[in-house]
Amino acid sequence: MTTANLPARANGLALPHGAGRVGQGTEIEKSRAASEVYYRVIVAHEVPRVEEAARDAMRTACANPRLAAKAFYSVPKGGERATGPSVHLARELARIWGNIDYGVHELRRDDDYGQSEMQAFAWDLQTNARSASIFIQPHRMDTKRGPKILTEVQAIYESNANAGARRVREAIFAVLPADFVDEAQELCHATLAKGDGSPLEERRTKAIGAFEKTFGVTEQQLVDRIGRAVSRWDAEDVAALQVLYRSLQSREVLVEVEFPKAETTVTAEEIAARSQAARKPAETPGPDPRDEDRTAEYVQAMAEDGAS
Repeated sequence: MTTANLPARANGLALPHGAGRVGQGTEIEKSRAASEVYYRVIVAHEVPRVEEAARDAMRTACANPRLAAKAFYSVPKGGERATGPSVHLARELARIWGNIDYGVHELRRDDDYGQSEMQAFAWDLQTNARSASIFIQPHRMDTKRGPKILTEVQAIYESNANAGARRVREAIFAVLPADFVDEAQELCHATLAKGDGSPLEERRTKAIGAFEKTFGVTEQQLVDRIGRAVSRWDAEDVAALQVLYRSLQSREVLVEVEFPKAETTVTAEEIAARSQAARKPAETPGPDPRDEDRTAEYVQAMAEDGAS
């Protein structure tokens, strides 16, 4: 075994793959990051969070319609819909709670195998509670026609960022107090139901117009989705549409998946009638009675010609 084939070692641990070429900038960043984390931990203990102040700040933030509008996601899953708090809410709560470090890193990209090795984490520097996950993100995207291989740098970046955001969200919620997160969700739901203070009828009209203008979704498609006429939509229905609108904007879900085009329904009787018509032989047209009149006229004309 040559030296090039030996497994790389870091801090005495064998790594599953070679470390590869490391530039000077990377080495400097590693040293800076280690020092930064050390001093952030020191500061977190010297300047601890004030929990009551953090909870008051959370209540103020969740009463803001702008945050509430993007606080939840809605995606299809297993023939049903999965909803929950979004990464936007997670990041805002982490900022408010304070002394939390979080992020996502691409540890290694392998273009030969078409995948990236990623790490998402959240770390409460004050309590030392930490949640992290390492995962493999394939360079492909699921479509209605099957998996699509991603080769463009921008497409791979967006795919990795989307997958990383979901795992960062879960990591942040894992280190935040559960009651803190639950209260934030309840307040955001209440803010969505209340809306911007405008009458419910006006909010219905705005929702319909936004879907039509941005995604080409008609009022009838929204009615079919909710299952009630527009006049019967309540505040929760409008709030659910707002969540769906944000999910479509961020491309967590696709318009063609959420609002598939209606297909023409063909009954069994129509199928049988079409099949019978296809098997029936074409009918031979009968003689035209006018042909006999034309023949008699022709014979009479020929007889007159011969007499002359």
